[in-house]
Amino acid sequence: MPYLCTKTFAMQEPFDIEIGTINYSVFPEGNDSYTIFKDGKEYIQIQKDTSAIWLKMDYKTELPIFEEDEEVNAIGKAIENYEPEEEDEEDEEL
Repeated sequence: MPYLCTKTFAMQEPFDIEIGTINYSVFPEGNDSYTIFKDGKEYIQIQKDTSAIWLKMDYKTELPIFEEDEEVNAIGKAIENYEPEEEDEEDEEL
């Protein structure tokens, strides 16, 4: 049976990130791929390439676009740094 990291498992649920004044909704798709929503609309799909590089995916072909994009890398870095909020504490207070 393969070993699953708890952080990877916890990140399977959609979550929100903020970069500057922009809010993004992140929907994990598996295999380091994510669908990103901006302003309530599907915005881009991204995939992790290396530790510091993230790639934008082409909507029609679903293949990576191999050009560096600062916004995509910033979103990817925010995804890597995301820490899920503890919901158990809220449940205990109720």
